[in-house]
Amino acid sequence: MAEQGGGRAVPSGRMARFGRFGRLAGGVAGGMLAEGTRRIAAGERPRMGDLLLTPGNAARVADQLAHLRGAAMKLGQMISMDAGDLLPPELTAILARLRDNAHHMPPPQLDRVLVQEWGRDWRRRFRHFQAHPIAAASIGQVHRADLPDGRTIAIKVQYPGVAESIDADVDNVATLLRVSGLLPRELDVATLLVEAKRQLHEEADYLREREMLERYRARIGDDPAYVVPAAVPELSTARVLAMEFVAGSPIETLEDAPQEVRDRAATALVTLVLRELFGWGLMQTDPNFANYRWQTDTGRLVLLDFGAARPVQPRTQAGYHRLLMAGLDENAAEIRTAAIEAGFLGDAAADRHAAIVARMIDVIVAELHRPGPFDFGDRAFVQVLREEAMAMAQDRSTWHLPPIDTLFVQRKVSGTALLCARLKAKVDLRGLIGAHRDAIFD
Repeated sequence: MAEQGGGRAVPSGRMARFGRFGRLAGGVAGGMLAEGTRRIAAGERPRMGDLLLTPGNAARVADQLAHLRGAAMKLGQMISMDAGDLLPPELTAILARLRDNAHHMPPPQLDRVLVQEWGRDWRRRFRHFQAHPIAAASIGQVHRADLPDGRTIAIKVQYPGVAESIDADVDNVATLLRVSGLLPRELDVATLLVEAKRQLHEEADYLREREMLERYRARIGDDPAYVVPAAVPELSTARVLAMEFVAGSPIETLEDAPQEVRDRAATALVTLVLRELFGWGLMQTDPNFANYRWQTDTGRLVLLDFGAARPVQPRTQAGYHRLLMAGLDENAAEIRTAAIEAGFLGDAAADRHAAIVARMIDVIVAELHRPGPFDFGDRAFVQVLREEAMAMAQDRSTWHLPPIDTLFVQRKVSGTALLCARLKAKVDLRGLIGAHRDAIFD
């Protein structure tokens, strides 16, 4: 969750939110007309995609999604993180604002929400309640408060109307993406949209998130590398989640830390993903940087926000395991087979673009087996992979979606790699993966 300043009421009614999408579509159309007129006057013949993906239109989309919050903003955040390397730089930069820009509820709206959840005398429960939130994000905002017994807690309050608007918001954002050309018409995303709605409904259920928080806390146990806050059940409801306040700095602040500190944090991040995938069969699938904090004094990683936690299917675990072990063994043929069986690669793409696939596998294997720790800060190979992937992506007839469970796991894997790259960390990736060679999945 991003720390924020100005308050802005959340549109909570269906018609209010639908009106926002209508005005957004109108603004985008107006921007297209203006840009088209400008380019034609300059003697150009612009393509429809060029007119849609202008910085002005991207800014309109980002601003309105930030105002709507809820599923609309959440999906915008996912696009900016998951497809950032494939989008135009201008659009990537503007959509990245959705990871950092969330308006918070003004005090009167906040009070109405808390009265509904806790009753009119809710302030008597606290010695002090900080009205200005310490963080605000897509589904809720966080306040700091002191209890009469001296405990300091963090309270996540859900924006009004968010849960009720999820289905409509997902459909509206999908329509915007279709119109903008970011979501190809050839790709059938109906199943993905159904799963996105289900996942977002789960994230909006704070009682479920409290259960996941407690499950993670139990699994972490006394591991000195991590901190998971304890829940405060007596103050938690389906729309309010209370937990102990755990101090820590944003994980991004480690960018300027000594190399050994960055390496330690990244090692904790990668170790956690592998334990989730191969040990627990339970993964927090939202890799938003704001879900991690770092305690400089203890050298521990603080884990926050478990709304996106979900079980990992044994088939998915086995598919990733086979793929990674083949990578450790430098077995290119096995990597190709495992990638197809796990759903990363479609049969048609593997057959029609066999040479491209072979080159990409060679690049990945070579990077994994370079001497010394894996250097996440060296991104030269990513550009090579991107160019190969873009060449293959031109053949839209071979596009396919991996299994839903794999998509959510891969989002966490990719997001963790991006964070490690942001920290320019060096990690013993081969050793960490190899420690799970004998994993068994039921």
